[in-house]
Amino acid sequence: MEIRYFLIAIFMVFLTAPALAGTLYISDGPTFTATVAGTNQFLPGADVQLPVKIENRGLNYLKFVQTGYIERDDLPNTAKFVTALLAAGDSPLVIKSDSQVVGDLPGGKGTQVIYSLKIPKQATAGEYLIPLTISYQYLAGAEQSAGDLIEYRYKTNSVTIPIPVTIEPNVILAVSPVSDGGLNVGTEGYLDLNVTNRGGEDAHAAIIKILRNGNSPVTPTDSSVYIGDFPAGNSTVCRFKVSVSRDAEEQDYPVDVIAVYKNREGDTVTSAPATVGIPVHGRIGFDVVAADSKMSAGKKKIIEVTYLNSGDVTAYNAQARISVVDPFTSNDDSAYLGDIAPGKTAVARYEVGASSGAIAKEYALDSEVRYRDSLDNSQISDTVKVPVTVVQPTAMDGIMANLLVAVVGIIIVIAAGYYLVVMRKKK
Repeated sequence: MEIRYFLIAIFMVFLTAPALAGTLYISDGPTFTATVAGTNQFLPGADVQLPVKIENRGLNYLKFVQTGYIERDDLPNTAKFVTALLAAGDSPLVIKSDSQVVGDLPGGKGTQVIYSLKIPKQATAGEYLIPLTISYQYLAGAEQSAGDLIEYRYKTNSVTIPIPVTIEPNVILAVSPVSDGGLNVGTEGYLDLNVTNRGGEDAHAAIIKILRNGNSPVTPTDSSVYIGDFPAGNSTVCRFKVSVSRDAEEQDYPVDVIAVYKNREGDTVTSAPATVGIPVHGRIGFDVVAADSKMSAGKKKIIEVTYLNSGDVTAYNAQARISVVDPFTSNDDSAYLGDIAPGKTAVARYEVGASSGAIAKEYALDSEVRYRDSLDNSQISDTVKVPVTVVQPTAMDGIMANLLVAVVGIIIVIAAGYYLVVMRKKK
């Protein structure tokens, strides 16, 4: 082998002798290797920073030195303008990084580049070879045609090196709601989820956890369920207790579900989160659909107010209350309504008085309903308005009032007379 390189060198010396070539190197040019610096085993769903070490192992086998001539600026085993592009190939990986600029890489030197990868949640476990393409230029030849002139000849080349990456078997969750437990805005409820292990790993001592997704108004209050062994392909139903913010709207909101378990090697592993949409119903609301509330100034009256449950779930042990303000008074401003199913009504009766100076017009009194939800939590509805109409007394009202006074007076006189007669007889 050495004799072959020596003969080639002698031939090139004679070939370039008229041009008086300077220092001559015999080399196969740059030779690259690439390896993962660190672990190359990853779980599905992971975001990975993959460090790859690139080395130029190209050697210069022979060197002929002739004094008096120009030295070459580059060696033939130096890779110039090196770029490295990592592709997914036949793997399920998602490569997020573009081609990386390495620069010049002399023979015997190495560098490290980092690529951003995404392992999809549903990626199949196995070993994959992803191609790393290294492109570069190198000095293919140099001729000195005059005492102060040298001509370089560069070539462009590329090499593709397979990088092994292993996707480990993992628990992959598939989640669907079984029931929402009547979740309403501003209430708590139970959430039943069907959880399936669609991965290739049997989970041991598994715990299923529900997590809040970002700023979702659905917040877990009992967030963990222990299920023990959870083989691949099996399903289980887990119940969680969650609360819904009063600021939520009637729509679906996301929650995240994960599994924390021990794998086949006894290590504690957390699965990638599975996101599922949970339907949230609107607030339990009440509307006033009827009110027998017309009354005269200076009078008291039992007014009847009909409340409608305009929500989607039953309000339990409902109690209505009316807030009276001047010119009204009340000694009985609350009423028990009982359980009110969605779309059903209940009637409340209040004793309300209007002062004699009340202006004849329609008023609106505030009312609210306190009730208990399905988990026996106390809730208060939004305020609704109860219309109350005040009218001025009519002439007949005056006659009836005077007649009532006269009747009362006569009764008093008769009672007094009777009392006197009885007392005289006793004496």
